[in-house]
Amino acid sequence: MSDLYLLTPPRIEAGFESLLTRTLEAGRVAALQIRLKGHGPDEIRSLAPGLIAAARARGVTVILNDDPALAAELGCDGVHIGQEDASYPAARAAMGPKGLVGVTCHDSRHLAMVAGERGADYVAFGSVYPTATKSPKTSAPLELISWWRELFELPCVAIGGITPDNAGPVIEAGADYIAVCAGVWSHPKGPEFACEAFSRLLD
Repeated sequence: MSDLYLLTPPRIEAGFESLLTRTLEAGRVAALQIRLKGHGPDEIRSLAPGLIAAARARGVTVILNDDPALAAELGCDGVHIGQEDASYPAARAAMGPKGLVGVTCHDSRHLAMVAGERGADYVAFGSVYPTATKSPKTSAPLELISWWRELFELPCVAIGGITPDNAGPVIEAGADYIAVCAGVWSHPKGPEFACEAFSRLLD
């Protein structure tokens, strides 16, 4: 069974905390990644506590993108690192043995296996579909997700261009988590509708 892994928009405005709360309440979200690429560290320090509190109040795991030291400082449950961000040892040292460390592995079986051997808590494959949220470096076929699920117990996250309309094949491929950003926040019927729609699929 797959779960929803929700990413924040890269930049948020005043009132987003209320929108996040309504969105989390509209569906079944397992994890929230605070991915505020459009804000500097000091802005993130100011914005993140309210987002963390909203997620924690609903039993949602909180992950910060890119910055292990800041994730630890803010008291997040974990950090997500890309191949060009902090190293896995640095991320693990910052988060401690109980903190979560997720690793972007693009479309690479090798990178995923290395991350697993080092002790990552999950690996992320993408981009599954074309996405406007960022310029993806790779395209990850659904067969990669199926292969991973057949051979390894370590959870995998599918990311990139996933919407309620195209999530079905990703779920069927066996992704443990469906990572979504624009598929929720840019949905024409609003993020609450999108979160509810994803939850119906995942149920």
